[in-house]
Amino acid sequence: MGSITRTIANNLTNDLGGAGGINFRNIIINGDMSIAQRGTSVSSITSSGYKTCDRWNLFISPSMGTWTQSQSTDVPTGQGFSSSLKMDCTVAQASPASSAVNIIDTIIEGQNLQYLKWGTSNAEQITLSFWHKHTKTGTNIIELIANDSFDVVAGSYTQSVSDTWEYATIIFPANTITTVDNDNGGSLKIRFVLASGTDYTSGTLATTWQDTPVSANRYSGQVNNGDSTANNFLITGVQLEAGTSATEFEFLPVDVNLQRCYRYYYLHAEGATQTIGTMWWYASGVNATTIFLKTTMRTTPSLSYTTGTNYYIVYTGGTTVSFDSFTGLANVSNKALSLDSNLSGTSHDVGRVATSTGGSIAFSAEL
Repeated sequence: MGSITRTIANNLTNDLGGAGGINFRNIIINGDMSIAQRGTSVSSITSSGYKTCDRWNLFISPSMGTWTQSQSTDVPTGQGFSSSLKMDCTVAQASPASSAVNIIDTIIEGQNLQYLKWGTSNAEQITLSFWHKHTKTGTNIIELIANDSFDVVAGSYTQSVSDTWEYATIIFPANTITTVDNDNGGSLKIRFVLASGTDYTSGTLATTWQDTPVSANRYSGQVNNGDSTANNFLITGVQLEAGTSATEFEFLPVDVNLQRCYRYYYLHAEGATQTIGTMWWYASGVNATTIFLKTTMRTTPSLSYTTGTNYYIVYTGGTTVSFDSFTGLANVSNKALSLDSNLSGTSHDVGRVATSTGGSIAFSAEL
């Protein structure tokens, strides 16, 4: 009987956390680009910010052309992926300013990195693996930044054949220089460089950790993926893990992946007749809508919402009241909050609040 019990336990261990199983060995969240709460495509991009795929931020100088970013269905065949992040150059910049950059990055909390033992003699090496498909052939740079101390290291990969999915693996040395803060701050930034000015490309690539980085050595060898409107830049299957070898990409169930993304950004309601919450009048003409967040967010979130004529509606007392915007947040925590608005009503009235025509409400605790 004991033998049978051990066999069952071993099988469960292999299924859940063994080779090819789920043990959250991938440090990066949404590396398969399957979650895109903000939308699947944004055009005419010339400025930085989160655009489509969750956890992937665009950092771009104004002089680096114009782009469309999308969650694309163009993926490497037979690898299990359904989505990629695509950058499509729509206005080229063949001669960027010397200080200009175009970068896609993701940031990791320090408390998720403690097992790497950075800043000690036992620090772990890490391996980055991913699929890439770029129109422009040649060298591209990946940079890691240890944000707590601004230690920097870089690695390179090559797009060998134009517009073809290729697989890359980069092994980064252990960071023995500085420890990582054990908190919810952004302690590690992983940056995919698309293009850069000469301030960052005129030196020798810094492939060991630099505690006083020289700008010229950070992106040396980087091609300009924005020098033609024919250029596309796609990535997917991005995995960062401890050790010196790349394992198969760790696919998570969509509900698990989405829940992890909710920690940083939560689209609460969007589109017509989407329920927002319950509104109650705690004084005449003073009311609040209670919202319980999907998960504990990284920190107290900020509010973003669309405004417009009759974008929101309250169903109360057998009638409806439309309004254009909210007045702000109250009693905010990273678990729940209230949205305030000033509508006519009497104390103790209660109603259901929903989007009406084009309203949307989201909460952000991004790094």
